[in-house]
Amino acid sequence: MGKGQLAGIDPDQYTHFAKGHSVCWDRPAGAASATLLLAHGAGAPMDSPFMAGIAARLAARGLAVCRFEFDYMAERRLSGRRRPPSPAARLLEEWRQRVAWVRQQTTGPLAIGGKSMGGRMTSLVADELEVQALVCLGYPFHPAGKPDKPRVAHLAGLRTPTLIVQGERDALGDRPTVAGYALSPQVEVHWLAAADHDLKPLKRSGFSHEQHLDSAADCIGAWLQRQLAAAGQSGS
Repeated sequence: MGKGQLAGIDPDQYTHFAKGHSVCWDRPAGAASATLLLAHGAGAPMDSPFMAGIAARLAARGLAVCRFEFDYMAERRLSGRRRPPSPAARLLEEWRQRVAWVRQQTTGPLAIGGKSMGGRMTSLVADELEVQALVCLGYPFHPAGKPDKPRVAHLAGLRTPTLIVQGERDALGDRPTVAGYALSPQVEVHWLAAADHDLKPLKRSGFSHEQHLDSAADCIGAWLQRQLAAAGQSGS
């Protein structure tokens, strides 16, 4: 990806947020049932194949999806130099800023979420921000290779309706490991067979990555519709 490049994004899809940084919109053909603000993981930008693929699929299922980048990733895009994620406190403040901004751009129900680290940061502010729902893709329940150091204490008391789409063999939280965690009744985990942290299955499973991304989008779309119906809310 070249300096300042938004790979694979049509110019009509993105708008400027602040300090030259951009967000990318994927909108449905008709009225959106809700808006989903989606953050990337620690190492890949908002226009990675995973992020672009899931956003397009969700838009096809009636959601308006807004992808954004944390400042460290946006600065990497401009400078071309790899940078580690910012401290958690800064990432959380950036989440608050993005939610405030998107609420000025849209009406109707708002869900927030993200891939891996983006989803974990989202889960730390979801209750505070009083959004309608939280969606996490490949949640990092623990650091790689360190299942004895779980990152789940706050998930036990989470009040926001939450969907986690997780691969059964995710190295940051596989099915047997996650079964031992105490999660809030508001948290639902949807498991994808033989899938890894990027929801990619083993070849011998009989599933393809595309099929699993389709399944994830189907699950998210249907789950969000149930949450909105339960809350008596409809599209924007």
